[in-house]
Amino acid sequence: MTMGIVLTLFLAAVFIVLPVMIYNRLVRARNEYRNALAQIQVQLKRRHDLVPNLVEAAAAALKHERQTLEAVMTARNQAAAVLQSSMGSGETAALAQSENALTSALRGLNVAVEAYPELKGNETIQALTEELSSTENRVAFARQAYNDSVMSYNNTRETFPASLLADFFGHKKNAPLLHFDDYAAIRHAPKVHLDLNG
Repeated sequence: MTMGIVLTLFLAAVFIVLPVMIYNRLVRARNEYRNALAQIQVQLKRRHDLVPNLVEAAAAALKHERQTLEAVMTARNQAAAVLQSSMGSGETAALAQSENALTSALRGLNVAVEAYPELKGNETIQALTEELSSTENRVAFARQAYNDSVMSYNNTRETFPASLLADFFGHKKNAPLLHFDDYAAIRHAPKVHLDLNG
């Protein structure tokens, strides 16, 4: 091979192959974090679907706690609406805010349920709260997977040589991490403490 052919192949690799590889890495990383967000949305939908069942099961015994039940359902409906509107948009700030409000309202429901002994032994309430706890754990794992994917995408976008071409390929800004205000609430699912001995 002559020096000219070697130089031509090198330049072809630098100006054709390298940009294609960078583009493909960016697209793959973006698709991974979008998929991870979709997984969070699945788990949040599951959470939203469980809340009305829990409220309905507790409603008969909590007649005097109507305001608490209404607060839970209002927060649930708002969170479900935000979830629906955020699907595909990648909007995480409003999603986190609405989920924080729902978590807070569920804590209020848990306190109310604690005050009624007949609910402590209710098998339906127990099953629903266990299912809600399981779902909260799934949300936490999905959120962690999403944030890991976002970090990978952002690192790919910001590191050399991808940083030189990211804007040109349409990857103009970092993906947002999903932050919940109350990390303890998302790691430790809201639970109704049922004292079966008392």
